[in-house]
Amino acid sequence: MSVHADQERTSPATEARIRDSFGRQGLMRHLGARITEITPGRVHIVLPNRPEVTQQHGYVHAGATSAIADSAGGYAALTLFDEDSEVLTVEYKINLLAPAAGDHLEAVGRVLKSGRTLTVCGLEVFGVQEGGRRKLVANGQQTLIRVDAPRTP
Repeated sequence: MSVHADQERTSPATEARIRDSFGRQGLMRHLGARITEITPGRVHIVLPNRPEVTQQHGYVHAGATSAIADSAGGYAALTLFDEDSEVLTVEYKINLLAPAAGDHLEAVGRVLKSGRTLTVCGLEVFGVQEGGRRKLVANGQQTLIRVDAPRTP
């Protein structure tokens, strides 16, 4: 069963939990990435193109591209889980389709199948030019495992 909940809204509690978790990710902070959209089963992450995230030819590095895709999928899955659950990536595959160029990259994680234990997400990354023109630069698929959230004392 596919999840197509783009028109629904995420609860304020779920959105706050996801934004709080994202804020604790040192890598996303280091890269300068931010969440721009959260809906049930779907999350968008934007990464500004700046010299610190590029490779030797001036394109956004594949490591940065795949990192935002991985996080977008993980948080998309988390939108469908209760507050006692977290997710960890089991595996993901990414195809780099074109040089990652643009004013910024936008990663979109979308839940394809949410299960009790494993969840599968589709991943897309777009290079976005100033003015909004978008080009698909990477796509992939990800499997995540649901785990119990750590208990706080």
